[in-house]
Amino acid sequence: MTTPDVQRRLAAILSADVAGYSRLMGDDEEATVETLTQYREVFLSLIRTHRGTVVDAKGDAILAEFASVVDAVNAAVDIQRDLGERNSRLSDQRRMDFRIGINLGDVIVKDGVLYGDGVNIAARVESLADPGGICLSGSVYAQVRNKVPLDYRFLGKKEVKNIAEPVPVYWIEPGKPGEQPAKRKREDVSFDSPEPALPDGPSIAVLAFENMSGDPEQEYFSDGITEDIITDLSKISDLFVIARNSSFSYKGRNVPVQQVGREMGVRYVLEGSVRKAGNKVRITAQLVEAETGKHLWAERYDRDLEDIFAVQDEITDEVVTALDVKLIAGEQARIWRNSLKNPRTREYYYRARENYHHLSHESQIQARHYFSQVISAEPDSPLGYVGEAWSHWYEAFRGWGTDPAKALERSEELVRKALTLDDLNSEAHVMLGAIHCVNGAYEQAIAEGERAVALGPNMADVSVYLGMILYLSSRFEEALVMINRAMRLCPVCPGVYQVLLGQSLNLLERYDEAIEAYQKAAVLEPDYPTSHFGLAVSFSALGRNEEAHTAAEQFRKVSPHVPSLREYAKRHPFKDPAVNERWIGALQKAGIE
Repeated sequence: MTTPDVQRRLAAILSADVAGYSRLMGDDEEATVETLTQYREVFLSLIRTHRGTVVDAKGDAILAEFASVVDAVNAAVDIQRDLGERNSRLSDQRRMDFRIGINLGDVIVKDGVLYGDGVNIAARVESLADPGGICLSGSVYAQVRNKVPLDYRFLGKKEVKNIAEPVPVYWIEPGKPGEQPAKRKREDVSFDSPEPALPDGPSIAVLAFENMSGDPEQEYFSDGITEDIITDLSKISDLFVIARNSSFSYKGRNVPVQQVGREMGVRYVLEGSVRKAGNKVRITAQLVEAETGKHLWAERYDRDLEDIFAVQDEITDEVVTALDVKLIAGEQARIWRNSLKNPRTREYYYRARENYHHLSHESQIQARHYFSQVISAEPDSPLGYVGEAWSHWYEAFRGWGTDPAKALERSEELVRKALTLDDLNSEAHVMLGAIHCVNGAYEQAIAEGERAVALGPNMADVSVYLGMILYLSSRFEEALVMINRAMRLCPVCPGVYQVLLGQSLNLLERYDEAIEAYQKAAVLEPDYPTSHFGLAVSFSALGRNEEAHTAAEQFRKVSPHVPSLREYAKRHPFKDPAVNERWIGALQKAGIE
C-alpha cells in the first residue's frame, strides 16, 4: 500500500554508464573529467528534448525517466549518434563510449528517488550493451518495434543479477552520425532551445486538465474543455497565452510549475481536472504563480453537463480578474459566446478536435465525420463549419486527396458559411485569407489574415498562417516576424511551423537557417514532403549537391504521386512567379528533376 509521500507508476527507465571509465581516469583524470562533463551535457540536453527527466547523474552514471518508451528509445539513439560523432574526433585511447539500457516497468518514487525492479532491470540490461550501444528489455521492444523503425536483434533471454526470471533482451543499431533520425510522433518531439524571455504583461500556460473519470476514453472531453479555455484566453489582447500544442506537451508528466514557467516563458500556470459521470461533471481549477508555486486562486465546480460552457466562462473570468487584465472594446463579447448548446453536440465537437490535431489524412477524415455531425445537430453554430473547412484545407494543402481544387472549393464554401454566422471567428478569417492566396487575391488575403490576428492576438495557428499568406504575397521579412511570433506563442511547435519558418528563411536566401528548420520539420513529420523539398532547394542553392540529392530521394519516397520536384515547386501559389523559377533553377543546378 502506498503512502502520500510514496508513489508507484509505470515508467520507461534509461540507464547509462561509461565503458572502461576506470581505465580512462587512470590514464588522464583531467581529460576524462572534461570529456565526461561535455558528454553529460549532451545527455541532459537530449533527454530534456525527448521529454525525459534526469533522476540521477553522479560520476559516470546517468539515470533518466520517460513517460513514453518511444521517447526513451529515440533519446538513446540520438545520444549515441551525437556521442559517436564526437568520439570520431578523439583518439581511440581517449574515446568515451557509453552503454545504454532501457526498461519499461513499475517503479516506486519516494522523495524524487526511483526504486524497484523497473530500475534494476534497466541497469542490468545496460550492462549487456556494447560500448556505444543500446539494449532494450522485452517490455520496451514490444512497445516500440512497430513505432520506431530500427534494426532490432534478439539476444535471447538473459539471466541477470537479483532478478528472478530471465529477461528478454534486444540490441538496436543507433546508426551513423548524420543519418535520418528515427521516426517519432509529432506531439512527442520538442527541440532544446534557450528559455524564452518573459513578456512584459501577464502571461499564462494552461496545462491539459487531468481526466479523473477513470475511463481513458473520456480523455477527449477533458482535453476539449482545456482547449476551449485556451481559445477564450487567446482572444484577450493584453494577455500572453501559450498555444495548445506546447501546453499539452506536459500532459501526463509530473512537472513542477516552476519548470513550466521557465520553459514556456510565462508568469502563471492554470491547471485542473475534470470528472465526468453521466450527466454530471466536476471541474477543479487553480491558478499558480510559476516562479513561487503560490496559488492565486482555486475553485471547484459541480454542475450538470449542460453548464459546461458557463463553467468555462467563469474560469476565464476568474483568470482575467486575478491577473488584473483589462478587456478592450469587443473582447468580452468575443470571449463569452456559447456556441454549442446540446451536450451531445459538444461531445462530437471535442472528438472532432481530438482527431483534427493529429494532422494525418486518416485523422482528418475522422474529424470531418464528427464536424459534420456538429453541423447537422446545430446548424446555427459556426464551429462545425470552421472545423470541417480546415480538414478540407489540409487535404488540399497536403495533397492527400485526388481532387485538391474540389477540396479547396468545399473549404471556402464552409468557411464563408461560418463567417455569416460569426464574423468574429479568427480561424475562419485566416483560412479565408489562405484561400484568397490560392485564388491570386493577395491583398484580400492579407486583410483577412490581419483581421484574424486582431481577433485572436494570442492564437498561434492564426499568426503562423498569416505568416504563410505574407510570404506567398512576397512580403518575406514580415512573414518571418509573424512566424517567429507564432513560435513564441507555441515553443513546442508542430512540424508545419518549422516548414513555414524554413520557407520564409529560404525565400530570404538564409539557407543555412532554412536547412535547420526543415530538418526539424522532417523529424517531427517525416512524411511531410515540403520539408524534403525545401532541403533539396536549400542544399542546391549552397552547392551541397550530394545532400540535395539525398533530400530529393526522400521527397520522392514520401510523395510518389508527384511527378517531380520541379512540378511540386510550381504548385506553390506565389504572387511573384520568379520565386518558383528561382527554386526550379536551384534544383536544375544540382541536376534534380
